[in-house]
Amino acid sequence: MSDPQRTPAILESFVNPRPGRNYEIRFECPEFTCLCPKTGQPDFATIRIRYTPAARCVELKSLKLYLWSYRDKGAFHEAVTNQILDDLVAVVDPLRMTVEGDFYVRGGIGTVVEVQHP
Repeated sequence: MSDPQRTPAILESFVNPRPGRNYEIRFECPEFTCLCPKTGQPDFATIRIRYTPAARCVELKSLKLYLWSYRDKGAFHEAVTNQILDDLVAVVDPLRMTVEGDFYVRGGIGTVVEVQHP
């Protein structure tokens, strides 16, 4: 699943302005799209990210560009959700993080994949 065009290199971070305080940051990305690896048809999802930062925070524009990079890539729901978590953890090394992929109904089945760090 790793792709040099869609690696943590696209993702940017900045110094946590309150590193001594535990707080949660939440992102909701309702326009996520990837391709079904079996049919090539688009799969749509809402990606939800929750994390408690340590030393670094995710920069939002880079997160948007990173998520957009999946639009023309084939990926199973389970694989893409896990890859997003892996890439974000590699960039910001959070205290904890949860990524949820809430994929729209296709063929009568909706899928929700939730992965966590640690």
